[in-house]
Amino acid sequence: MDRIPDERPAGQGPVTQGAVRVHAPARLHFGFLDLHGGLGRRFGSIGLAVDAPSIDLTARPAATLQVEGFEAKRARAYAEAAASHLGIETHAAIHVEEAIPAHAGFGSGTQLALSVAAALAALDGRPFSPDAFADALDRGNRSGVGLAAFTQGGFIVDGGRDASNGPPPLIARLAYPDAWRIVLILDEGMTGVHGTREVEAFRDLPRFPEAQAAEICRIVLMQVLPAVAIAEPDGYGAGITTIQRLIGDHFAPHQGGRYASPAVAEVLAAIAAQGVAGYGQSSWGPTGFALVASEAEAQALKASLERPGLRFVITRGRNSGASVTRL
Repeated sequence: MDRIPDERPAGQGPVTQGAVRVHAPARLHFGFLDLHGGLGRRFGSIGLAVDAPSIDLTARPAATLQVEGFEAKRARAYAEAAASHLGIETHAAIHVEEAIPAHAGFGSGTQLALSVAAALAALDGRPFSPDAFADALDRGNRSGVGLAAFTQGGFIVDGGRDASNGPPPLIARLAYPDAWRIVLILDEGMTGVHGTREVEAFRDLPRFPEAQAAEICRIVLMQVLPAVAIAEPDGYGAGITTIQRLIGDHFAPHQGGRYASPAVAEVLAAIAAQGVAGYGQSSWGPTGFALVASEAEAQALKASLERPGLRFVITRGRNSGASVTRL
């Protein structure tokens, strides 16, 4: 993340002129390393920052807190929480010009919360560290992918949470191959499991099998990460698909099947039939994805899949985090 330097001593009141713009990437969540938790850490996430969708917002000094644009209600709540954490008044006018679809598997809440907090910190001339805001904004409760996507982007693996309840540590971050593309399948008629339902799902599901957690960890360490490092798409895609199968079947009782959206599930079956190695659902969905090695493959796949009721977007991995710039 590009940082605005601390321009004045803290405690001298809000900046009275200028504005900041924050641009932040969405993230895809490919699955968990260890839902069993027998080694003392639970969860551990695999994910990727992507260019689109994204958040674009501006913040300017104002007499009171004013929030408009997309996701204004959520942005206002995050602004109030961030200001309380910073110990400042909410003297800002925030305009959310572009937002990530909510509850669709993109980590929209984390990216919006961090974007708003980064904007307020910049207006007040404060340094900003996402980890320091995680508790105040109620982010990173299970996954650290969103925090890492905001700070540096790329392909991300975090080490899960331990008894300290601190944010999950980043244990691997690789640049995503520039040529690779992701075809996103969006079902805008539904949302994925979130909020109270998500908490209940993690509470009520049976303990994840230890052997399957071990299998996922092996796949990530010995198949997925090496494939990203050397830009070998088939091994990468096959590894992600296997992880998706194991995790998706575990969560099936709470999302109606391996995939949340029947329409997306139908498209993913068509993708598999075409021989695409990597596909699945991001987080709780309903957004699906296909992993391909080039723009040409992405365009051809998208053309073969498009149908009414779904939206298809071609995106790429983003190897940098959010940008915070002074206007």
